[in-house]
Amino acid sequence: MDKISIDDFAKCELKVGIVLEAEEVEGSEKLIKLQVDIGEAPPAGGPRQILAGVKQWYKPEDFIGKQVVVVVNLEPKMIMGMESQGMMLAADTDEGPVFLTVPKKVTPGIKIR
Repeated sequence: MDKISIDDFAKCELKVGIVLEAEEVEGSEKLIKLQVDIGEAPPAGGPRQILAGVKQWYKPEDFIGKQVVVVVNLEPKMIMGMESQGMMLAADTDEGPVFLTVPKKVTPGIKIR
């Protein structure tokens, strides 16, 4: 395993987000499109669109209202013509990914350290 410095790790901006909406991506066998509130106010902010390739393990309704851990400072990525604006963290298990959640209700956008 390669080691990184604390300065490298500090470049990752992790925040708590709340999943507001989720739906299957039409024409995709894997993708679910999520709208996640990470505490960014409109007009410049608002919910982030995040695409997750987890349809074989989850239904969209499994995500609604969940508080998840989001990497918010990744460069956006185009997937099937849609922009993914972050990544939710998950643990890889033999049964598929298990998303990291926050057990106590907190304000969307709270920074994780």
